[in-house]
Amino acid sequence: MNLKGKKILLGISGGIAAYKCCELVRLYKKSGAEVKVTMTPSALNFVSPVTLSALSGNEVMINLFPEVDPNTSSTIETKTWHIYTGLWADIFVIAPATANTIAKIVHGISDNFLTSTVLSARSPVLISPAMDEDMYLNEATVRNVSALRELGYLVIEPESGELASGLSGVGRLPEAETIFQHTLNVLNGANRDLEGKKILITAGPTYEPIDDVRFIGNYSSGKMGFSLALAAMQRGADVKLVTGPVSLKTPRHVTRIDVNTAEEMFNAVKDNLKGNDIVIMSAAVADYKPKSVHKGKLKKSTGDNLAIETERTVDILEYAGKNNTGFKLIGFALETENEIEYALDKIKRKDLDMIVVNNPKVEGAGFKTDTNVITIIDKNGNKNEYPKMTKFEAAGKILDSIK
Repeated sequence: MNLKGKKILLGISGGIAAYKCCELVRLYKKSGAEVKVTMTPSALNFVSPVTLSALSGNEVMINLFPEVDPNTSSTIETKTWHIYTGLWADIFVIAPATANTIAKIVHGISDNFLTSTVLSARSPVLISPAMDEDMYLNEATVRNVSALRELGYLVIEPESGELASGLSGVGRLPEAETIFQHTLNVLNGANRDLEGKKILITAGPTYEPIDDVRFIGNYSSGKMGFSLALAAMQRGADVKLVTGPVSLKTPRHVTRIDVNTAEEMFNAVKDNLKGNDIVIMSAAVADYKPKSVHKGKLKKSTGDNLAIETERTVDILEYAGKNNTGFKLIGFALETENEIEYALDKIKRKDLDMIVVNNPKVEGAGFKTDTNVITIIDKNGNKNEYPKMTKFEAAGKILDSIK
């Protein structure tokens, strides 16, 4: 549990659980990390900045505009210290994150030092919500927490137990040791070890039109590909993301190219293939498309069945393998049986360096989930199986294996 040399920014908002952050700062410092603390003005009601300053060894940042002696010249770092603080951190941990602070982050409201620094941070941002159960389960908060994930922030689920109101339920801030472990996990997967690398990633489904309102598609949400893009960006890579139709927010500093059909995805990949160091094909591309697309809407005829003649779509992965200009090529295989056998065959047929295999029948590994259960196989047949983990954590394992 060594964090020597790591720079941790801890943000504390105004909840009763703020007292746990004193122990969290102690754990960070004991592990060798450098720690800076920022607090919202309301957090001052729950924990003393003097205590946190003594524990961290740094001034606690509260006001957006620090007091500056007019008789001395102030540096640009002092004038815009929320920007430089955001750039300084290797990780920004916000614990506790109240409903108010979460709502401000989701909507880009930057009316205090903490929320302003979130907007400028280039590091992973790890958010630990804490509040009473009724507040946490309120539809507005549920939407906001979901939006945090879509925006690329990492969320620690609150625990259940006795709450400050005297009631019991979900909403407790995890203990300091738990937040520390989450911090460690994120930092282990977010080293700047891909600095200067160019990575092309495909994500999501493709929709192959039948008529103007219907299509052939699949259940892919794009979450795995977007997690890969986010993880690669946080590790310093220059990332292009070619995505089918999904309802996900673009990770910060990632170039996004939207497509609908397999043909459009093929053209986007073809146009952006050269010059990459790594190409990761995680999209669930439709294997077949209608031979012809009906103009307008097909009308239902009583008693008649609809027969749709199909043809194969272009094989994007095969094209990438045949036109490899020196990049590492990684494919995905979603199989419901004989996964390893099919994956090994796909590595040979598509000339892959590595393949990521999962089975949607396994709990936690299907479409639309926030988790995955993967097996990674390289072209030499070396195999690593992983238990259920978040798709962001799985993305870290995939990038580690590519290295």
